[in-house]
Formats: sequence, structure tokens, C-alpha cells
Amino acid sequence: MAVLNIPSQNKQIKEVSQIKTYLNERGIWFDQWEAKIPLSETADQTTVLQAYAHVLDPYMEKNGYKVADVININSQTPNYPEVRKKFLSEHRHTEDEVRFFVDGKGFFWFNLEGQEVFNVMCEAGDLISVPANTAHWFDAGKENPSVKAIRIFIDQSGWVPHYTNSGVDASYNEQ
Repeated sequence: MAVLNIPSQNKQIKEVSQIKTYLNERGIWFDQWEAKIPLSETADQTTVLQAYAHVLDPYMEKNGYKVADVININSQTPNYPEVRKKFLSEHRHTEDEVRFFVDGKGFFWFNLEGQEVFNVMCEAGDLISVPANTAHWFDAGKENPSVKAIRIFIDQSGWVPHYTNSGVDASYNEQ
């Protein structure tokens, strides 16, 4: 179940419809999907993509996405502290960053012009689409990271991060 946090207001939103409204008003798409078949923790990429094909394929076709894959971030991820550090730096992409959480959880942080900095904790079943050129960063957690997610692209080269070097992220990141 997703949770939206606005630290400066000490505000937390847990109701899915309110989260959707808040994000959609800011151009960020949020939805929730269910697998058509039960998945084991060891399900491979093909099995995961097939389990969500009934919602994934129409979503991709409607929005012009061409490629989907599955990423796993966990305590066995090589060089995780360095990987995490790159995700924790505020950046933008030239393409939408679309992630569907199959398992685990992670925090998408947003620094939108004229808005309070906020984050969304996404968990299994949550889909989030960060529009191209949106300032954001991601945290899978300092210890025991666990994220299995479907990544959706038009072209993977559009997902190259362009760091803002704003420094805003540093005041929110747990070091």
C-alpha cells in the first residue's frame, strides 16, 4: 500500500484515491495493478511480465512504450552502496520513468518547482510514472533493500540520469 509523505508539513496520505489525486494534479501517474497468476519470490523476468501482461501490454500500447524488463535490487546487488548513491542524487530523464513494483518497496522523492518536496513509498502492486524532465530521486533503503520492479521504456537511452546538482536531495536523504 502506497504512502505519500510531505515532510515539511508533517503530513502523510495513505488513502489510495487521495494519493492518485495528489500525484495526478502534479502530472505524475499512479495506479495499482494485480497479477493474473500468483508469483513466487523466485519468478523470472518472463514469468513476471506474463503475470501482468493483461494490464502491462495495453498500458504500453496506449502510451507508446516499446520495452519492459524486470529489475531486482536486494542485499545481494553488487556494489549496492554505490548504486544507491547514484539513485539518491536528484536527477531528470529525457523519458518518463515508469516503474511497477512487483515486490518490495522504495521511495520516489520529488522536488517540483513551486511545491513542497514530497515522497511516495511504493510497494507491491503500485505503478508510478514520473514524467520526463521531472526532478526526482529514488531510495530503495540503506539496509536490506528489496525491490523487484517492472521498468517500462520507449527507449532505454532516455533513462540516462541528468543530475541537477541542486543539493535539495541531501537534506532529505538518510545517510
